[in-house]
Amino acid sequence: MNTQELRKEAHDVDVTVWVGKSGIEAVVGELNDQLADRNLVKAKFLRAALGGTTVDEAAADLAERVNAELIETRGKTAVYHR
Repeated sequence: MNTQELRKEAHDVDVTVWVGKSGIEAVVGELNDQLADRNLVKAKFLRAALGGTTVDEAAADLAERVNAELIETRGKTAVYHR
């Protein structure tokens, strides 16, 4: 699937991972598990999780840690594909 098709498919996917004040490390395992079960996962970054970084930077860092492709970020929500 190309990126545009994945974005269309992601439109109807609900957020299932929330990155909060515990940071990215706390959700790496959960995101890995969810990506093993389904091909698209949405994650929402709460303000406390960012700690001075942008959503794009935090989302890219999380994608690298779980070996997934970052499809897009919109607002404080990121979509991952594996």
